[in-house]
Amino acid sequence: MPESVSLADLVAALGPRTGLVYVHGEAEAQQRLLHEPGDTDLPIAGHFNLIRPNRIQVIGDREARHIETLKPAEHECLILDLAASGTVAVIFAEGTCPFEKLPPECGNPLPAVLCTQTGSHELIALLRYFLQQRLAHSVVRHGVFMEILGAGVLISGESSVGKSEVALELVSRGHRLIADDAPEFARIAPDIIRGTCPPLLRDLLEVRGLGVLNIRAMYGDSAIKRGKYLRLIIDLRDRDQHATLPDDRMNGCRGEEEVLGLRIPVISLPVAPGRNIAVMIEAAVRAHLLRLQGYAAGDDLRTRLRQQLASESAPQEGDRA
Repeated sequence: MPESVSLADLVAALGPRTGLVYVHGEAEAQQRLLHEPGDTDLPIAGHFNLIRPNRIQVIGDREARHIETLKPAEHECLILDLAASGTVAVIFAEGTCPFEKLPPECGNPLPAVLCTQTGSHELIALLRYFLQQRLAHSVVRHGVFMEILGAGVLISGESSVGKSEVALELVSRGHRLIADDAPEFARIAPDIIRGTCPPLLRDLLEVRGLGVLNIRAMYGDSAIKRGKYLRLIIDLRDRDQHATLPDDRMNGCRGEEEVLGLRIPVISLPVAPGRNIAVMIEAAVRAHLLRLQGYAAGDDLRTRLRQQLASESAPQEGDRA
């Protein structure tokens, strides 16, 4: 579920960059939430709109000039309409601020009023990015999340199958750890899921027999990555365990798994004594990246076989004679 974000949180995060300053409502900012329980859509920040009101209404110079032409009664009616629409905050951009006074009484909570010198379009882009990141739907998945060959890869599997051991070997081979045991994934765009590490577990990897290791302290900053987009799941299973995915000798054991509404490619690898799983994972990621470019070795072999069979079945020059 999306976390609760207050207006005070937003101002604390974006205030230093945008120069946001309270005009009215600073005392209530911590209690004014940008996401209410039961909301189905993310609150949207946008230019002034009373037909489909935004939680955060941004007013630029053109809108401000129009508001300044209103009579006092119309001015007060506009503020009451904003309060009735559920607007949490009104931000005047580009140095404007015609809302110097608010009505003394109102049946709905009055919106907070802020101002900034930042342009309205730039401000809206920053607000939407902040809300998208903070209010995205998220889930925690068991496994080790790593950056392998530039791709975000979740190594999953049953407990004690060897996920942490293979992750340690991959780190020693130059790949980067993002999160061990409980990576958090959030859908930040229609086709993007981003994985990060909870602050409590950052830089740490638990390996049976060695305990908890600090990968940053052991291997340096280059061995750690703060976050990455999820592109592939490698599912490790015991060789005696039946594969739940279709197993094709040409293309391997492949399938898809739904994560936060998106279909993520999955490759299932059997674990057995003597198999170098780290090398196999590297090869699986390389093969997946080639597939994204349109090349699959199994399909290539099938094409070669068809061409050879066609050439062998074709009548030879001597046979026609």
